[in-house]
Amino acid sequence: MNTQATAANTPRAPIASPLSALSPATLDDSGKLLIRVTIGFLVLLHGIFKLSAGVGFIAGMLAKAGLPGGIAYLVYVGEIVAPLLMIAGIYTRAAAGVVVINMLVAFGLVHMADLFAMTKQGGWALELQGLYLFGALTVVLLGAGRFSIGGTKGRWN
Repeated sequence: MNTQATAANTPRAPIASPLSALSPATLDDSGKLLIRVTIGFLVLLHGIFKLSAGVGFIAGMLAKAGLPGGIAYLVYVGEIVAPLLMIAGIYTRAAAGVVVINMLVAFGLVHMADLFAMTKQGGWALELQGLYLFGALTVVLLGAGRFSIGGTKGRWN
């Protein structure tokens, strides 16, 4: 009898993954936590920088566009308050929406010349800004998940 042929034809048990023990809902909520904390933290770093550097650059760009320079202070809402709310999971969809608006304004004021530009490495010149924009839009669509202070209750989470 050919034991090698028999062993080769015997079905193998699937390899267990550590993630297979988690429910699909837990994995979904973990993914929501990861995307909102990551985008919130990365945008927050820009806001912290603007606390020390000021918003003069943004005020100048707004003035060039014919808008009042005082609007520049709203960047603190879009880059400090909203990311902190996203990280905590409070009014998450609204906070992520503010980050989306903040990024659209940044695209319009600062980055329009690079909208269709590529880097020498073949990437989009606005990869980072695109990540913030579309990451925040993803949070708007998905919400906070249950691993948040706000939980899954309420239309803004």
